[in-house]
Amino acid sequence: MTLLESWRQEAYSEEISEQESTALWTNYFQIEKGIYEQILSEPETVVEGTVKELAEKFNCELKIMVGFLDGINDSLITPNPIEEMTEDTKVSLCYEKEKLYYNMVAAKAEWLYTLPQWNNLLSQEKRNELYKAQKSSTTIVKDKKIYPNDPCPCGSGKKYKKCCGKNA
Repeated sequence: MTLLESWRQEAYSEEISEQESTALWTNYFQIEKGIYEQILSEPETVVEGTVKELAEKFNCELKIMVGFLDGINDSLITPNPIEEMTEDTKVSLCYEKEKLYYNMVAAKAEWLYTLPQWNNLLSQEKRNELYKAQKSSTTIVKDKKIYPNDPCPCGSGKKYKKCCGKNA
């Protein structure tokens, strides 16, 4: 079983009690927040190393680091090979700041996208823009209904019922 499979099996297990699950995720989110506070504070520093070295650097268990790597992977400039990584796999946390912020909003991780470290990375206007873009990306917009006597949307100049609406 790979490290990622092991993490996901534990984190999403239906065999543990709700109390155990809550404890696991509360602990994870606290550690995750601490890691982000560190890496966002030093955006010029590219954090690299083996999975084991990063777990030691951020003072967390290997499985927590694997969960963190799983969560940040979509926001990295070069994604890590998380599916097959071992504790000796060299990984990088070189992230795209706008993509990371956007993905935090998508994950509803308010404890992360409201960190004060973002003030030095992205302007408030840019954060608002990314927030709105992410929220509108999940909004379903219903097309305007076309009535028989409306102009045909194909641009022919005919009424819809005499053009594209004939076969509808």
